[in-house]
Amino acid sequence: MKQIIVLGSGCAKCIKTAEVIEKISSELGVDVQITKEASPEVMMNYGVMSTPAVVIDGTLVHSGRIPSRDEITAWIS
Repeated sequence: MKQIIVLGSGCAKCIKTAEVIEKISSELGVDVQITKEASPEVMMNYGVMSTPAVVIDGTLVHSGRIPSRDEITAWIS
């Protein structure tokens, strides 16, 4: 199971990012655990300067916009 953290303040783009990742992983049959994190300290620990940001299994893979379907598919496959 992949551990995915969506970093952001709870804005619409952050919520949409989590929803899209959940939807695509479900469609592909990939088991993921998605957590939303709004703590500025956590974001700074990952070096995030713009949200939404995505951390998979402890590694920052994306920040600054809602990721594309192709990007998400590559991360979770």
